[in-house]
Amino acid sequence: METDVSASQPQQRACPDGAQDGIILALRVLVPTARFAEEISGPGIAPIVWHLNDDPAEAPAADVLVTERPREFARRARVANIPGLRHVHLLSIGCEWVLEHLPADVTLSNSRGAVEDSTAELGMALILAALRELPDAVRQQSRHEWAPLWTTSLHGSVVLVLGHGGVGKELLARLEPFRPAALIPVASRARALKNGGQVHGPEELPGLLPTADVVVVTLPHDNSTRHLVDAAFLAHMKDGALLVNIGRGPVVDTAALLAELGTGRLRAALDVTDPEPLPSDHPLWDAPGALITPHMAGNTAEFLRLATELTVTQLGRMSRGEAPLHLVQ
Repeated sequence: METDVSASQPQQRACPDGAQDGIILALRVLVPTARFAEEISGPGIAPIVWHLNDDPAEAPAADVLVTERPREFARRARVANIPGLRHVHLLSIGCEWVLEHLPADVTLSNSRGAVEDSTAELGMALILAALRELPDAVRQQSRHEWAPLWTTSLHGSVVLVLGHGGVGKELLARLEPFRPAALIPVASRARALKNGGQVHGPEELPGLLPTADVVVVTLPHDNSTRHLVDAAFLAHMKDGALLVNIGRGPVVDTAALLAELGTGRLRAALDVTDPEPLPSDHPLWDAPGALITPHMAGNTAEFLRLATELTVTQLGRMSRGEAPLHLVQ
């Protein structure tokens, strides 16, 4: 367990307006690691190391919780039991896991602007690895077998991207230099773009899906997106198409996807799954044509640097009585 690095620091609770008579009071801030505590330490900030998923002890009193999503589902509810909590800052964009546990008077912000690039980058890696059959090449290497592969390619493919938020936009920008035949963004509503392009609405999916060689999911999980990629959606995809999910696992109906993978008609590259973490005996691990990474899209040193900088900014604003950035309504 991490050591509490805040023992020698002032533990004053910040006033609702953050300051009185020009004196900045110390915000008690729960952070997941000692390294993170060191990075955010400064005037008005009293870091306390406590990990929402890993720390067996109950949370100490704090004004702010800075956290990643807990790996264990049951640990999510601990957010509701932090004494004195006023704000939660997420080291991610996705926030669906915390909403049902967030007390009504606690505000929430995310790390928009820090994670989109790394997620889009892994999306590109999954697309290229799957289309160019890199998993097969790795297996051949382990057998010391030299057997050149003929593969599909991103060059000349039609790519449909579900979601036109931060991740979707960054992915589309990275796809363009690979000279796909077409890029098709789809969002919750159709709209024209300033550059003359078009974002399509969900009602157009039955006509668009049969044209796509690659379908990429970048959507968050909520009631409107749960199992959006269901049996009917998958049935509309063309034979041999690749489904990539870098959004949230429950957007895809896992049973329906397993049925399609089992026939060999579709392929999949998944950084997120449902359930998650994926149990060791789950059939998705061994499904034909499946490439799986363990929800690692945001796990880069650059993301950590950007997320830390944003957290320092957020805490500075709060200690001065200012509203944090990227509030989630």
